[in-house]
Amino acid sequence: MFNLTDERLEQMKAVHTATEIHHQPEVWQELFDQFTENKASYQQFIEKIYAKHDYVRVIFTGAGTSAFVGDTLAPELRRQNNSNVQFESIPTTDIVSNPTNYFSENKPTILVSFARSGNSPESVAAVSLGEQIIKDFYQVVITCNNEGKLAKNAKKDENSLVLLTPAKAHDKGFAMTSSFSSMLLTAYYLFSNQGISKNEIESLTANAKHCLDNCATIIDQILDIDFERIVYLGSGLLGQLAHEAALKLLELSAGKVVALHESSLGFRHGPKSILNDKSIVMLFISQDPYTRKYDLDILRELHADGVKVVTLTTTNDKEVEELAEWTVNVIDHEDKLSDFYHSLLYIIFAQAFALKKSIQLGITPDNPSPDGKVNRVVQGVTIYPFEK
Repeated sequence: MFNLTDERLEQMKAVHTATEIHHQPEVWQELFDQFTENKASYQQFIEKIYAKHDYVRVIFTGAGTSAFVGDTLAPELRRQNNSNVQFESIPTTDIVSNPTNYFSENKPTILVSFARSGNSPESVAAVSLGEQIIKDFYQVVITCNNEGKLAKNAKKDENSLVLLTPAKAHDKGFAMTSSFSSMLLTAYYLFSNQGISKNEIESLTANAKHCLDNCATIIDQILDIDFERIVYLGSGLLGQLAHEAALKLLELSAGKVVALHESSLGFRHGPKSILNDKSIVMLFISQDPYTRKYDLDILRELHADGVKVVTLTTTNDKEVEELAEWTVNVIDHEDKLSDFYHSLLYIIFAQAFALKKSIQLGITPDNPSPDGKVNRVVQGVTIYPFEK
């Protein structure tokens, strides 16, 4: 996998992370089949809540990568929005420390918790606070672990729904990879007005396999550059996805590479100051014709500044190829899928890139923090009692 022998992966303690990145197309197909089988009962749960109330808040929540699932998804669902449903993304880390800033007693709310383990203290506390503060409170738990506290607690509640991802999505490595993409797709299946067809999932998985099978060579070329800083840019939901991409490199490099994220337009407003002669930029280009104009503008500016840019795109564009140091077309054939679907292809490239940079730095990707300063399931959090 990724131009790495089994022996090298074993030596660098990278087997879990590499496998979990590489098997995502299989996991997505299994997830699609699993969801399709239970779709009617899942949607009945949601539609019953929508019908009961004039207005419903759907709050996506989680911490770290789990929070970025909601950040990436919310813009797409707001675009498809039902008139009486408002989609928001608020991290558990914000909710727990400031519950009255985010929860309203008289606004019916579905709290959608994303969790790999389901044991993070903030995730459990956010649900408890919702139950305590909100009069009409419902929850959906999307998790990779059926034995986690979130899943076990929700099973006892008729106002709760638990959706379990395929077993392979319960990543054993430190960094969340297949768990991220699987929870993202699960929530989209549940809340999207448009859904996803068999042909669409087949197109998505085929392109993902193509990307995974062909990304290693260009990643190796990029890694020949001596860089110490990287900025991930995108617009709309791709700008939110950039947060997850930056975190993956920061985690897997154990902080040795400074990784920043911003929107294509927002980058000029101060964050551009981070660039120096040991920086590169990875730009996620939108396929939307209007949004794409802004992505190309920042690409032109960075090129004029002499900055080395990696562009991820879904179309062949001569100008992009001329302006960027490296251009990666993540699809094997043209499709009509949205930026949301293409975000899944962009993130697997970013994950593979982070994996290989980690190995290049001599870090063990499956556990990049063996000293325990950062843990797979967060530790050291104190949850304080809340009184209304």
